[in-house]
Amino acid sequence: MTQRLDKQQLRELAVGHEKPVNDRVPTTVDRGFGLPTPIYAVTVALYLGLIGVMAVSFLNPELAIPMVIFAGFVVFAFGLVGFWTRMKPENDTVAPDWGQFRARGIETLSGRLTAGEATIQVLMLPVLILGWGLAVAVIVALR
Repeated sequence: MTQRLDKQQLRELAVGHEKPVNDRVPTTVDRGFGLPTPIYAVTVALYLGLIGVMAVSFLNPELAIPMVIFAGFVVFAFGLVGFWTRMKPENDTVAPDWGQFRARGIETLSGRLTAGEATIQVLMLPVLILGWGLAVAVIVALR
């Protein structure tokens, strides 16, 4: 339950210190996601592959500008992540190489995943989306 306090009651309840307490621990930031860089490159390639499949399937000069915009969004979205990993405060972590990733795997909220399991989990959606795009291309070609 809340209650209204006047200034006098607030002064009686407040705790004051002579000088500020500076017991803060420096902030450590990990923005690397714990995945090797080639996984991101494959993800970008799969999304750009979808855009390429759609562009080839619907060969229409009027769709050239939207396709370039879509490709730009993909490149800029993943490029932004690259800049985000280098933001202040300093990010001391670096992306693991394939050997480290294979040896350690990755820790997720649902438990530890091996390198293969993590790769499948990360690339599942882009692969399915590209598969959907190929199915659409087949439908358009057979129509």
